[in-house]
Amino acid sequence: MIILAILAIHPIDVAIIAIYIVGTTLLGIWLGKGGNSTNDFFLGSKNLPTWALLLSIVATETSTVTFLSVPGLAFKEGGNFGFLQLALGYIVGRVLVLVFLLPLYFQNENSTAYEVFQRNFGSSTRRLASLFFLIARTLGDGLRLFLTALALQQVMQLPFEISVAILAVATAIYALFGGVRSVVWNDCLQFGVYMAGAMIALSVILMRLPGGTEQYFQFASETGRLRLFDLELFPTEGHLTLWAGLLGGGMLSLATHGADQLIVQRYLCAKDQRSAGWALLWSGPIVFAQFALFLAIGVALACYFTEFDPTKVNIAGDQALATFIVGELPLGIRGIILAAVFAAAMSTLSSSVNSSSSSLLQDFGRQAWSDLPEERRLRLARAFTVLFTLSQAAVAVIAFRGDFADTVVNQALAIAGFSAGLLLGLFFVALVVGRVSSILANIGLLTGAAVITLVAFQTSISGYWYSLICCGTSFGVTVFLGYVVSWRGETSQIASLEED
Repeated sequence: MIILAILAIHPIDVAIIAIYIVGTTLLGIWLGKGGNSTNDFFLGSKNLPTWALLLSIVATETSTVTFLSVPGLAFKEGGNFGFLQLALGYIVGRVLVLVFLLPLYFQNENSTAYEVFQRNFGSSTRRLASLFFLIARTLGDGLRLFLTALALQQVMQLPFEISVAILAVATAIYALFGGVRSVVWNDCLQFGVYMAGAMIALSVILMRLPGGTEQYFQFASETGRLRLFDLELFPTEGHLTLWAGLLGGGMLSLATHGADQLIVQRYLCAKDQRSAGWALLWSGPIVFAQFALFLAIGVALACYFTEFDPTKVNIAGDQALATFIVGELPLGIRGIILAAVFAAAMSTLSSSVNSSSSSLLQDFGRQAWSDLPEERRLRLARAFTVLFTLSQAAVAVIAFRGDFADTVVNQALAIAGFSAGLLLGLFFVALVVGRVSSILANIGLLTGAAVITLVAFQTSISGYWYSLICCGTSFGVTVFLGYVVSWRGETSQIASLEED
């Protein structure tokens, strides 16, 4: 009762959240019963249904930051539905992954995304790719945990470290005992919870407005918030246009859904390429509809605060929904919406630690651990799951105690997303050129990492273009060096430096 006494929300809401967290944890443990191999722990024995993988893909890429921040894009002054232009690019990127990259994963019995590099470049490139992924995933999702725990700390008035512990322990338990099967099925539940929470929030606002939906659309029209497309070729203010959304969003989705173990692991859990393809293809329209709902909430919040509390119209966009949840929602409903906030975080974090454990065991440490008995490999898989949970929690706590500024966090999150773009360049090398020396591929990756770090911290280029820069640099450098080596006749000398 001491903790309940300091909470900013009612004990009934706390009970709803607690029941939800405990329930999902127990469900995850139950769903994971019977898993006795790394194939089941990481790939769910490759028999998970298409619809479950589809919802898992969507839930995995939807974090609490997405849930709380996307409404702010339409809530703020001058905001609108323009963010959906980026979501259109996501659909384009998924189609390209379906056509060009997905077949690579089903040509052989792949266990991870980076096994393709083993065949085309060599084991050192596979390990380096895994290292890029592991560092980026730990940093990126550790900071997402930081931002999530920060939001929960603000609404529940708990110590930050306790907020981190609640999120980390709950997700780690079912990821630890149930493996990817538990993660996927819980993702389906999390998707349902946060989508229901979003629809409840929108419904509550519309019911409270004196003019209902008519007032909502009138306000949205008068304030320009219904605008969707911006067809400017060269915008002067750096805002998102249709062309930047299609190209930038397409490249980002092509990278994250074509070269990131976090998402590729879902394809490998499917029974065949056709099943994986359907899950991938339909995830694009569902994400588009999801973002449309979140943006609609943002417009509704602006209308609501304008009507009932004009002093809140100018609060930061990413604080608008959290402010409404805590201050305006009725008892019980508040607990459901906050459970939805937890749901978005738990789906991303559980997927992250499982995919990281998979890559460390099967990519980075393949040579050291591939010959171990299956029982020991499974114990290692679970130990690595705990390791990455603790690592992400440590990143979150360091970010909090270091009082990281928002700009630093945003830049670090952008840097963490670079790995997918860099690795995408090598996938294109495998498609276009085929076999290339691992030394040259490694130089391409490292050069791309150096270039994009300079671009991110030393230029004002929009983050929408980072994936394209990453991909172009790693691809261009690798192919160029390959032609130089071939032209000078040094292929055999380069090959002699490589490991078998």
